[in-house]
Amino acid sequence: MSQEEKTTAVIRQLKGNGYRITEQRRLLIQLILENEYSSCKEIYFAAREKNHNVGLATVYRMVQLLEDMELIHKEMVVRL
Repeated sequence: MSQEEKTTAVIRQLKGNGYRITEQRRLLIQLILENEYSSCKEIYFAAREKNHNVGLATVYRMVQLLEDMELIHKEMVVRL
């Protein structure tokens, strides 16, 4: 499955659960699926380079949401 297909599948699942897909959420999903990070702060700094409107709390909420939906595992550091 390509990165684009993974991103589309995650977005589809989020929409199916009633979540809006904002520009910030889309960016975070792409970053998380494309790279390996050891912390939410690393994701935050990568996201800030692309969009200065992304907040640290947004990153933590997005990671928690993806974990709650069993799309990622924090222990494995956001790896799909």
